[in-house]
Amino acid sequence: QVHVVESGGGLAQAGGSLRLSCAASGYARGFTIWDMGWYRQIPGKQRDLVAEITLQGNTRYTDSVKGRFTISSDFAKNTMYLQMNSLKPEDTAVYFCKVTITSGADDYGYWGQGTQVTVSS
Repeated sequence: QVHVVESGGGLAQAGGSLRLSCAASGYARGFTIWDMGWYRQIPGKQRDLVAEITLQGNTRYTDSVKGRFTISSDFAKNTMYLQMNSLKPEDTAVYFCKVTITSGADDYGYWGQGTQVTVSS
């Protein structure tokens, strides 16, 4: 049973900072995490990619967070972080961690339960 757990959400003022963490556990031997990503969702909208990082260290950000958010990871510890600086009210959303695990032949995606980030103006 794979578990993905986010933490670190909360309330911040515009211009402030928050740091999100994600930890994955419970996957079987022979499987490898090759990609981890942060997504966010507001009520009534689809879940959108915020940032992702691969095992090779490649990163990708959505345009609205470039220069403000930084994704990092420790794949050896199955953890990932999102440092969010210069927060804006439009960053308010539920943030989800997604972990993609590969067997080499097939990939499997697992989601966390989400953590609320609220930015006040």
